[in-house]
Amino acid sequence: MLKRNSSDVIVVGAGVVGAACAYYATRAGLSVTVLDRGPVAGGTTGAGEGNLLVSDKEPGPELELALLSTRLWRELADPLPREAEYEAKGGLVVASGAAGMEALRDFAAGQEKAGVEAEEVPADRLTDFEPHLAPGLAGGFHYPQDAQVQPALAAAHLLRASGARLRLGEDVTEILTDAKGEVTGVRAASGDLHAPYVVNAAGVWGGELARHAGVELPVLPRRGFVLVTEPLPRVVRHKVYAADYVADVASGSAALQTSAVVEGTPAGPVLIGASRERVGFDRTLSTEVLRRLAAGATALFPVLAGVRAMRTYAGFRPYLPDHLPAIGADPRVPGLLHACGHEGAGIGLAPATGLLIARLLAGGELPVDVRPFRPDRFLSAA
Repeated sequence: MLKRNSSDVIVVGAGVVGAACAYYATRAGLSVTVLDRGPVAGGTTGAGEGNLLVSDKEPGPELELALLSTRLWRELADPLPREAEYEAKGGLVVASGAAGMEALRDFAAGQEKAGVEAEEVPADRLTDFEPHLAPGLAGGFHYPQDAQVQPALAAAHLLRASGARLRLGEDVTEILTDAKGEVTGVRAASGDLHAPYVVNAAGVWGGELARHAGVELPVLPRRGFVLVTEPLPRVVRHKVYAADYVADVASGSAALQTSAVVEGTPAGPVLIGASRERVGFDRTLSTEVLRRLAAGATALFPVLAGVRAMRTYAGFRPYLPDHLPAIGADPRVPGLLHACGHEGAGIGLAPATGLLIARLLAGGELPVDVRPFRPDRFLSAA
């Protein structure tokens, strides 16, 4: 029988990835304790837009993970309450000129071979999808598999549904191991917690947690801002973004990059992004970023020029150098598994990540190849 301070698995991180790991692990019959230094969804998850996207991913391992997650999010839509705001509303990617449209066409052709649904939308049909779009755009592509969720509420409800023990305000200071170097638990301010497996779902703090186990994982924070408008009627029906967003997501540049990303929400406010820059954990408000975001949004939707921005918030995406998350067992420390480094795709990729971690812990067939995500892959590149 498990003692009060012991379980089969300890998940460090109460964001949406940690919540998904707990959800699928408990459904595999494992007892789970979730720890976080702050509140539920207090990090990247709480600062996210809730994007569940396949449209921005080129063929490869991340797209496979995204397609799996798309199916899993649809399954989760029933047990999650309406407040989680799951919407299978689709995405619309638009191009301003002929060259951009040709690039979108080539990109979509590759995606379709990998199982993505993409429909070309000529310029004269764009307003069928978005009546308030700016005139003069060259066309776009509609992605019906794209969806959205309210990320903080989704994480909270996944944790509740998991039945896992939840310990908040618990900063992990050490990952405990035995004489063989195998995981035996974690040390927190309130004392030691015991488990043969620890899952690192600590987001931007994933590198720090890895170092507590004596291993390196090169997770870096990549800052982004979001503008939130006053509540509106449904002005924006889909997730709409400009073609250059895809290039910005794939870029490894530390410099500031902005691209227009606009989406409505069931509650009424319109969310406006996106920006990316590596500035450490600096939360200083950048008026230049906000100016660029507003300009990009009104260029796509001129109707927003007369709308008030009610607030803005910043968050940090957990960035790894090759833009792929670290998912799976760390061979350097038996019993340590990683589920972090998803950058801006963590909300969308959370269910697939959680399912993979649960299958690795409890056994069972893996639905995708986890080798591209192995946590020690950066050693060979050093």
